[in-house]
Amino acid sequence: MRIATTPSPGEGQQAHAKRALALIALATFLSMSVWFSASFVVPQLREMWRLSSGESSLLTIAVQLGFVVGALTLTATGLADAVPGRRLMRAGALAAAVMNLILLWAPGFTTAVLLRALTGACLAAVYPPALKEVSTWFREGRGTALGVMIGALTLGSAAPQLVKATGGVDWRVVIVATSVLTALGGLATLLIRHAGPYPFPTSEFSLRSALRAGRNRQVVLADIGYAGHMWELYAMWAWIGTFLAGLDGFAHRADGPRLAALAAFVCIGVGAAGCLVGGRISDRKGRAQAALISLSCSGGAAAVLAFAHHLPLPVVLTVSAFWGFWVIADSAQFSAMVTENVDQRYVGSAVSLQLAIGYVTTAVTIYLVPVLADAVSWTAALLVLVLGPVVGIGALLTYLRPPAARV
Repeated sequence: MRIATTPSPGEGQQAHAKRALALIALATFLSMSVWFSASFVVPQLREMWRLSSGESSLLTIAVQLGFVVGALTLTATGLADAVPGRRLMRAGALAAAVMNLILLWAPGFTTAVLLRALTGACLAAVYPPALKEVSTWFREGRGTALGVMIGALTLGSAAPQLVKATGGVDWRVVIVATSVLTALGGLATLLIRHAGPYPFPTSEFSLRSALRAGRNRQVVLADIGYAGHMWELYAMWAWIGTFLAGLDGFAHRADGPRLAALAAFVCIGVGAAGCLVGGRISDRKGRAQAALISLSCSGGAAAVLAFAHHLPLPVVLTVSAFWGFWVIADSAQFSAMVTENVDQRYVGSAVSLQLAIGYVTTAVTIYLVPVLADAVSWTAALLVLVLGPVVGIGALLTYLRPPAARV
């Protein structure tokens, strides 16, 4: 005779937490799809509007800088801490979908840059609140949960390369499709009924208190480490396809561009697995230790590629995939370090501020890498990216050293 058993309260809570994580990750992945739409449409817009390479880069950089402005606005107004994350996500996603859709009627480059910046600003109401919302569901296992979130975004970042590998798509179709997906992501937040069992206290905004929380030693070091991580990350994602396409193994083949794009998809997409591994290491050994391992591996891979990109293609692809695996594996850990060290009343503002610092940093290397590659060499461009992990490693070693041990 089979006896029915009732799940324990702990098991029931874990089931709810996993369901919430799945919903928030799905909503975030869908909502952020308009971020990556620029990677689809820039080549066609460049030809249609006769854009220079610098103007083409600005269409991508505009989203990064718009995100920064949006994140700082959420921090300065206190909305990041006063409004439930799921409501911010919904409003931000729906607004981003509209801004992205209006691009269909943009008369030229200037309007397009403004719309891309507004899209990025709206997305600042999606990503930071999503990280905070997930954190309310997990106290133990928070690193792994945030790793799942970043992993979903990593797959989204790889998607443009997959499209390039399978054939061109008219830019108007891409804009409409990504706008619809983003709107669906916003609506998906309606399924997230409430925060988790570990909510952060809501508060009215106090600039003095928020700045004081931001001066916490561990938070400052986490922010510096995150800036070093972002110095490397988005430039790798943005230009790995171009780097691979220029290799001898691809450059002299008729189907070289398609194969290089497919290889780039793998090198970026494998980072989704890296996020899960980084999260597991974080929950077992500590946030800073996990980030330290990731930065050492990713920075080391970039340094190897700087001098080894003339080696046989299988070797270069293996190192590139190793780089892609580790370059994103630490991202969630810096966010977790902030949520666990900052004044709990200002977690939303602190996470938004950290992301703003990171995305300002990405604009520098997204612009700098192709300039150095063209004017000097890929060796110089890749070595510049290594500077980020070096700075991040220094910050993490200081983070791990007790304040009393400082001389």
